[in-house]
Amino acid sequence: MKNKLIYGTLLFGSLLTLAACGSDTAKDASKTADTAKSEVSKKAEDTKKAVSDATSADLKDGTYKAESDYDSRGWKVVHTITVKDGKITESDFGYENKDGQKKADDEEYNKNMKAKSGVSSKEATEQLNKELVDKQNVDDVEVVSGATHTSSNFELSTKELLKAAEEGNTETVTIELPAE
Repeated sequence: MKNKLIYGTLLFGSLLTLAACGSDTAKDASKTADTAKSEVSKKAEDTKKAVSDATSADLKDGTYKAESDYDSRGWKVVHTITVKDGKITESDFGYENKDGQKKADDEEYNKNMKAKSGVSSKEATEQLNKELVDKQNVDDVEVVSGATHTSSNFELSTKELLKAAEEGNTETVTIELPAE
């Protein structure tokens, strides 16, 4: 995909240069450049869609779960995705403590996190989960500003879950989080 984008960009640049040199008017050059840009954008979108379709078509239906060990603060990642008809229909990423309580449900934690970073754990995890279902591609899910650690852990667990979904492995996957 990167190669197609690079070649498309080179094509666009070449067409722009040729149009500017060979055209009698700036208007003709602009029109040619716009056409080339439109063609490159369409090809990039087509390639992105094909990659996305191929990826989702490879996912086997089922529910997949990933967990980490507890971190130094007593939280572990717990992430479940559900795949139906080759598409991710649900994502439930979050953190749990040893009592099984979710960080997103801890009002005091959320209040403190929001005051320090501008976003609560609940808001961050809800956004990440929603974007994964909407976009169907973890690489298209944006990092949540103020929750970069959570975003990184989400990306890591999602990639492991997608590997499991490609294999149809519904056993809980253990993930190793990077050192804090």
